[in-house]
Amino acid sequence: MKLFIPLLLALAMRTTHAAPACEAPPPAPIDIEANSYYADANHSVIDPEKRARNIASTKPIESFLSHVARDANGRDAACALTWLASWGERKAMLGKLSSEQAYYVRKWTLSGMALNYARVKPQATPAQRAAIEGWFKALADATIAHADAKKGARNNHYYWEGLAVTAAGGVTGETRYLDWGRKVLHDALGQMAPDGALPAEMERGVKALHYQVFAATPLVMMASILDIRDPRLETLVAFTVAAAADPSGIARRSGLKQEPADSREVTTLYNRHAGKPSPPAGQALWQARLGGALDVPNPLEHLQ
Repeated sequence: MKLFIPLLLALAMRTTHAAPACEAPPPAPIDIEANSYYADANHSVIDPEKRARNIASTKPIESFLSHVARDANGRDAACALTWLASWGERKAMLGKLSSEQAYYVRKWTLSGMALNYARVKPQATPAQRAAIEGWFKALADATIAHADAKKGARNNHYYWEGLAVTAAGGVTGETRYLDWGRKVLHDALGQMAPDGALPAEMERGVKALHYQVFAATPLVMMASILDIRDPRLETLVAFTVAAAADPSGIARRSGLKQEPADSREVTTLYNRHAGKPSPPAGQALWQARLGGALDVPNPLEHLQ
């Protein structure tokens, strides 16, 4: 892509010291053990003990993604590819999933791996591409199967599934994954209230604002990857950013004081896609699930 050379330079400039030696990839988990950690029906009150147990059980996967993201964002591209190919060859995360939370972990990880792989794909060997992209396709197929089998409300989890599959489609060139992601995005915009609120997220009690932001984030990234420009996206982003700045509207809507939420990821991704200047972030934004450094455009993004 035409942005590849400048992106590599930008990423390289972020690393001011020599990269450490590439460690051997960790063992590939075939199964995923994870548990829900909320104590109420609205999934708004966290049980600390359950949360700690979930963090401990998913740490190997979270650490893997974090390491790959750092390497893909300028530290050591070859190491990122080695790690991804190692887990790809072993078909990691395609075994037994213990709970819905395990499915959440898998989709967030696929999203991050595909978006980080996009940064280093041009440096992959043919064997690495085959191992990584074949694995991503298997993960995307499993994600679609799980999503399509679920009935009822579509919420932030569906949107993150959409981003995971869309990103996999972007790096593998499989149009069926891009088409499925486009369906998810249009479903989300069709569910949205006229003012930009996402109804399922408004039902999350004190975390309604948090989940509005969390749900909007994959939607704006999907819109950029798919090069979709829809006035409803502007409404979604405007509502989300305004609510993060002043939660009183959602507090009145929900009847509950809202936990604070940071909408800078939404603003950065959407404004770049829409050709709008973003306000200074104050500090560099980093999210491994979204490809690492958000101030450096991802090769999959379609920019104005």
